[in-house]
Amino acid sequence: MANTPKARVYDSSGRQTGEMTLDAAVFGIEPNVSVMHQVVTARLAAQRSGTSSTKTRGEVSGGGKKPWKQKGLGRARQGSIRSPQWKGGGVVFGPKPRSYAQRTPRKMRRLALASALSARAAEGEVRVVDSFSWEKPHTRSAVDMLKGMGVTGKVLFVLGRADRIAERSVGNLPSAIVLPVDQLNAYDVLWAETIVFTSATVAGVGAGKFAVAADDFVIEDEASTSEGGAA
Repeated sequence: MANTPKARVYDSSGRQTGEMTLDAAVFGIEPNVSVMHQVVTARLAAQRSGTSSTKTRGEVSGGGKKPWKQKGLGRARQGSIRSPQWKGGGVVFGPKPRSYAQRTPRKMRRLALASALSARAAEGEVRVVDSFSWEKPHTRSAVDMLKGMGVTGKVLFVLGRADRIAERSVGNLPSAIVLPVDQLNAYDVLWAETIVFTSATVAGVGAGKFAVAADDFVIEDEASTSEGGAA
């Protein structure tokens, strides 16, 4: 992206206090749509239970006896009443329990995350709260903050492990989810219309922990590394 990515900074009351420059390696790359699509598809596939099951002719009960003799009756030959063509018989090529998980290399997940964050930053939907001054958890305080920030719709809060009061304050908002910074992922970034960081978490993301240069992106061969896993 040509422009330097920026984000507006707010206090916990929703009043804008300034603007900050974001790390271009994470928030300023050209989004790779195909990689984002593949990572999101893998995430949704991994959520499938994969418990659908049918019985083959070898698993249904009964059918141990030939229903009628082979010849002389003028009827089609039959070996078992549990053959697939019979009512109550086995199912041919039916579903069996399986895993739908797809392998997505770490570089792919990182690029998808950086692409999603860059897309939100380009839309001006990355916000930063410098600190939370709330003394105790209060959902109304979170609602007033978002109202002051002009944020509507689905919101993703990226908080630190120590932001317990903020986490409990926004936890009851029906259109908001909370993630610790080390669990940030492309799926949730794309789900949300606005991403709200703290000064600490946006710095943690910008430190390069989740960044990967698009020019260096290579889909790792299945046999070449074991560091990847299902999304």
